[in-house]
Amino acid sequence: MIHTIGIDIGSGAVKTTLFRSDGSSIEWLAKRCERIRRRDPMELARQGFDEVLEEARLAPADIAYTATTGEGENVKFATGHFYSMTTHARGGVYLVPEARAVCDIGALNGRAIYIDERGKVLSYKMTSQCASGSGQFLENIARYLGVAVEEIGALSKTSKNPEKVSSICAVLAETDVINMVSRGIATQDILKGIHLSMASRLAKLLKVTGITKGMVLLTGGLALDAGLLAALQEELVTEKITGLTARNHPDSIYAGAIGAALWGAFRHGRLAELQSRVAA
Repeated sequence: MIHTIGIDIGSGAVKTTLFRSDGSSIEWLAKRCERIRRRDPMELARQGFDEVLEEARLAPADIAYTATTGEGENVKFATGHFYSMTTHARGGVYLVPEARAVCDIGALNGRAIYIDERGKVLSYKMTSQCASGSGQFLENIARYLGVAVEEIGALSKTSKNPEKVSSICAVLAETDVINMVSRGIATQDILKGIHLSMASRLAKLLKVTGITKGMVLLTGGLALDAGLLAALQEELVTEKITGLTARNHPDSIYAGAIGAALWGAFRHGRLAELQSRVAA
């Protein structure tokens, strides 16, 4: 039996998970998520590490492997680091075993990852850094419109006449929104239009990966945005990828940290196996 910790440092939040693994048995013991909000991500990583240990009543010496992902390469107390594409894939399959694709929608970009039943990455496609299909862009627009982030999804779903944002540049897209407000476009129609624009890009990314059927799991900071999820379902039909069904999970934001912890357990097992062979 071993304990492993996964730490996912994103652009907007630091997520930490603690797992106990015993052969094929996996138990999720604790989790933490802290928005960065101009704080030091390295300090938040240490804070999350300490807090999940405290909750599980474990000591640092009880942890066999601490794995980082995302922007966590420089966490000094970590054992190893994994690419976020592989951790989101593994974490996605843990949360929803039938998932065959993951759409990771973070604060700065989005990506589509085509996976198999084990969480192995088959292909992937990422948006450009300047794309307006990101969490930070949506937060900025919500602030301009005077809408709380938690209200975005519900408001978007009430739209009857969405106004789509055409620009892929975040700066130009924000200008589009300002023009919409001056023209008297309703807030819900603006939000739904933004969701459709973002979803259109995600659907195209999925199409490029080659996946044609199965379950798509949303992960990342925007995974629980009900309006974005509904828009993605619409855009999958528009792109004629009707064999795909999109969904999220209450713990979608932890997918990267989950995958890091599980890959950490796997790597620890392989290293232990190699060491025993050498000793023999």
